[in-house]
Amino acid sequence: LRVPFCRAPGAMVSVQSVLLALLISPCVGYKIGIIGGGTVGGGIAQILTKKGQVMRDMTGKDLEITKICVRSLDKKRDFDLPEGCVLTTDMKDVVEDPDIDLVVEVAGGTDEARAAVYDSIKGGKDVVTANKALIAAYLGEMNDLLKDSTSQFGFEASVMGGIPIIHTLQNDFVGDEIFGLQGIMNGCTNFMLTKMNTEGCDYDTVLAEAQRLGYAEADPSLDVGGNDARSKLRILMTLALGVDVPEDDIPLKGITEVQDVDFAYAKQMGGTIKLLAVAKLGTDGKSVTAMVSPAFVPESSTLASVNGAMNCVEILSENLGATFLVGQGAGRLPTANSCINDIVRCATGSSPGPRAFSSGRSPSAKDLVFDADYESEFYMRCTYDDTIGITRFLGEICEKHKVSIFSMLQLPEVDSFVVLTDKIKSSAMQSVVDDLSSAPWVRGEPFWMPVVKD
Repeated sequence: LRVPFCRAPGAMVSVQSVLLALLISPCVGYKIGIIGGGTVGGGIAQILTKKGQVMRDMTGKDLEITKICVRSLDKKRDFDLPEGCVLTTDMKDVVEDPDIDLVVEVAGGTDEARAAVYDSIKGGKDVVTANKALIAAYLGEMNDLLKDSTSQFGFEASVMGGIPIIHTLQNDFVGDEIFGLQGIMNGCTNFMLTKMNTEGCDYDTVLAEAQRLGYAEADPSLDVGGNDARSKLRILMTLALGVDVPEDDIPLKGITEVQDVDFAYAKQMGGTIKLLAVAKLGTDGKSVTAMVSPAFVPESSTLASVNGAMNCVEILSENLGATFLVGQGAGRLPTANSCINDIVRCATGSSPGPRAFSSGRSPSAKDLVFDADYESEFYMRCTYDDTIGITRFLGEICEKHKVSIFSMLQLPEVDSFVVLTDKIKSSAMQSVVDDLSSAPWVRGEPFWMPVVKD
């Protein structure tokens, strides 16, 4: 009796293993096409080549990369092509190949990538993508497309690289109720703010270093402007809280206005500054608020200890309280590792597929309303020309907008002071800043940010 099954070369075959093979499905082929042969695509090829036997044992299938779509056939690759794999410059060679079971999209962008992902799903292929911009921009469309499909779908690598936040939200809170999440979701800005805090560097100096080290692009606006973190937050909000909020509706403030003097004040207050992405249920239980902004974080908070280019996210829920995930948010192998995990899930049929973007929240979540006017205590730094009546003028403006001042800080020989408020709406804080900006003794627009309590 000849029984087809997978085994390691040279392994002994016992009668028991033959009988076991009769009871399980034989090892079959599972062909993979990759769109994008750069950093992440090369990492996927590396891991699959190294861990091929482990993948066979886990899935019962031979995971075989047969085609990789690249921009140039002449470019030298920094990874070895898997045996039998061919390169192409035409996405259709991957998407329309009837022998390919799964398409991995790691090319980036939204136009061509969107067409490749959509056509693959419509063609009945399984899909894995690391494309944050694509998911954030077309989440609703993709959700509708998947509902009418039998395709397996994975997007773990699209949010914070190697941190398994997507799988965690899809699988590990089904018996729980999430009421908030917050985190450091951009490695470039966390690297920069860490340097400003620990070494006293100014913004321009740390930005130049981040670009030299490859943390920031030549045009760093998506990172330092907070847009990258906001795209990630939009995706996580859908899974955690069950609300699909247009990305542009989420309040956004980047780190470009943060100065070294803000870190001096933060140290006096017993903390530091981090670029945070935050989403949580309102106190009424009927609304959701969210924002991306620099924020004061006390030293006692775990968020304050996440430094360098690391990412993290804290999930707040009824049963588990606070759950904290931290790790590499970008890079070749961390991101490729998340893609590999999705590939294995697709190969075994354990990916959520049509329910990829579903939330574990109660059905009432569909009635939640998004409120962009979030509440917080706030920090405001005002740079001034010394004159009589500053305190009186400030008090009158705060009284006008019903803003309660908690305290005022003034460092020696510094031409700026800081106001800390009690909890107020962000719109009230903005109104105070707008009025102060017109005062003749104020130099430039005051800088403000939320204050996080541990």
